[in-house]
Parts: sequence; structure tokens; C-alpha cells
Amino acid sequence: MKLILTEEQQFLKDTAQSFARDKTPVTHFREIRDSENAQCWDEKVWKEMVELGWSGILVPEKFGGSEFGMAGISVIMQELGKTLTPSPILSTSVLGVSAINMLGSDEQKENYLPKIVAGELTTALAIDEGNHHDPFAIEATAVLDGDEWVLNGKKVFVVDGASADSILLVARTSGKSGESNGISVFVANKDSAGLDITKISTADSRNYANIEMSDLKLDQNALLGEQDLAGETLEKILDLGRIAISAEMLGNTEEAFEVTVNYLKERKQFGVQIGSFQALQHRAAKMFCEIELTKSAVIAAMHAADENSNELERLSSLAKFQAGETLHLVSNEAIQMHGGIGVTDEYDIGFYLKRARVAEQIFGTSEFHQARYADISGF
Repeated sequence: MKLILTEEQQFLKDTAQSFARDKTPVTHFREIRDSENAQCWDEKVWKEMVELGWSGILVPEKFGGSEFGMAGISVIMQELGKTLTPSPILSTSVLGVSAINMLGSDEQKENYLPKIVAGELTTALAIDEGNHHDPFAIEATAVLDGDEWVLNGKKVFVVDGASADSILLVARTSGKSGESNGISVFVANKDSAGLDITKISTADSRNYANIEMSDLKLDQNALLGEQDLAGETLEKILDLGRIAISAEMLGNTEEAFEVTVNYLKERKQFGVQIGSFQALQHRAAKMFCEIELTKSAVIAAMHAADENSNELERLSSLAKFQAGETLHLVSNEAIQMHGGIGVTDEYDIGFYLKRARVAEQIFGTSEFHQARYADISGF
């Protein structure tokens, strides 16, 4: 398994690093938060990302994309994570593109993918229904009534659900909750009658929504791909999302660590730099080692995805677990080492702690992925 980047991937990473530094520093995130922007990301910035081709990184070339793979989009997510840049890349360019590309018919791909590449369409994947991530615990139903599908049920904690143009709704067309069979995916316009979208407030000031379907009527071509057969493919789609969010969390971690180390070098107590205290040096060394392990886990997972490896499930869970544990550790230590100033709103380091607590929940907590990794490994 490769643990290094190719020359092209490194170039894309460097481009993303320059973009994040120049266009979306942490002050940009603060401005969006304070402006109470309803979609929680900047349309102008998103347009610039689209012009750079980032919206089509996973889209096949015949539909206008670059087909650059998970490694390409992951290095972008990593660099954007360093500056807490909000955007619909995860919800649209990873999850939306993957769902349409893996499940959709040729006609559906032709209809949706070029629009995503052009920045004309954003999406959100609505899958979870309970307080804990469980992709097969689907109780929302879709019943064919004449020439229409009628959907009922609820979805919670939908990433970018409050701003997406189209919602990818996961519903059960047969079977019972907990089974992978009998699951289908439908595409609904955000303004559809019977679709109630409620934005929810979170600590990281991002865009999430709870969604209620009440006799939501969709025509037959709203079904993405084949009926009943989306379950196993959804797992792969989610694995790609887990790798992408792990890459972002790695970027969060790297920046929080760098800011903290710089603070240790500057802050003085009793005329002495606190970074000279051996106890703090030991804690910083532990953080550094965990970050290096996380880098390896994320790189291994993104290459597994691009190589269509049978290790994808195991490595995506390893990446999400390691990224979650490391970001939790580093964000905690960052606050502790900064002292009281670390929790003030005027100081940026607190944003990383808030992002950590929410990102840890997306598509499975560390406990979820620890158990999944053990199960896949036969323990």
C-alpha cells in the first residue's frame, strides 16, 4: 500500500494550501459565522473552487470531471481543514457525485454530474435516522403508488441539508430496519411538497438539517438506479465520505498542533518559555507521533479507494477512528496548553475544538469504527 503522494497529487495539495491561506484563512470562517450566513459557506469561494475543477475531482471525464480520485479530493480536504474552510465539497463533490456515479443510470449521470461540475447543483445525502450512525437502520419508507413514489419518514444530522439544491433520500422499499437489502435512494428537489427541512444549530457553526418526509411524492425517475439494491453500494459511498472527512480532520489537527507549538514557544511564565517545560514537551511529542500515524492511516485509505482494494472498508474505518482520536487529543491539549485564553471567542484555537466535537460524529464515532474495524478483521 502506497503511503506517499504522486507528483500530481502533491501539486494539487500545494494549490489547495495556497488557496486556503490566501482566500479562506480562519478569519474568513469567523466572518461567515458572524454574518449568520444561512448556508454557512461562501458562494463566491465555492465558485472559485469550481473554476479550479475541485467540484469534479471524482466525476468521470466523459461527464466533464477530472476523475482524479479520492487521493486528489482528500489532499484538498486536508488543506481546507487547516483553515476550517466551509464548503459543499464533502456533501456534493464526494457523497453526491459518488452516489450518482455508482447508483445512477447513464441518463441520470448525464443529467446531474455535469451540473455538479459546473457548480450549478449541490446535494446532501440524507441517511441517518437516530442519534447514532447506523446506515442500515432505515425505517423511512418509499411505496410505489401508480406512477409515483410516496416517501414517509425522517432524517437527522444531514450534512449541508439546509442549503443543498437536491436531497438524496435513503428509504426502505422492502425488508426491515437493520437489513442491507431493500434500501433505495431517491433524488428530491429541496422545494418539493411534503419535504420539510429544518436547519439545526451545532457547535462548529456549519450547515446541518433534520428532514421530515410527509407523503412526499416523486416521479418514478427520482429513483437513483435500481430498487432495493442500494445497500451495499451505500456502504462504499459512506466509506469515501469517511475518508474525506478524515482528511479534513487531519488538517484540523495539524493546524491546531502548529498553533499550539508556536504558542508554547512564545508564552512565558516567570520569565521562562513554557515550551521549555519537559512535561509539556512530552505531551507535544505524543501529539506529533499520533499525527504521523493519522497521516499514514488517511493516505492508506485514500489509496485503497483509488485502487478499488478489498481493504477499503477496514482502512476507511481505521482512518476515521485514528483521525477522530487524534483530533480529540490535540484539540483538548491545545486548549489546556493555551490556558484560559484558549476558550475565548477572540482566539481561534477554540474553533478547532468545536469542529472536532462535531466532525467526530459524522458517519460514525470512534467507537463505531473501532467495532467495525474489529468485526471486519475477524476479532
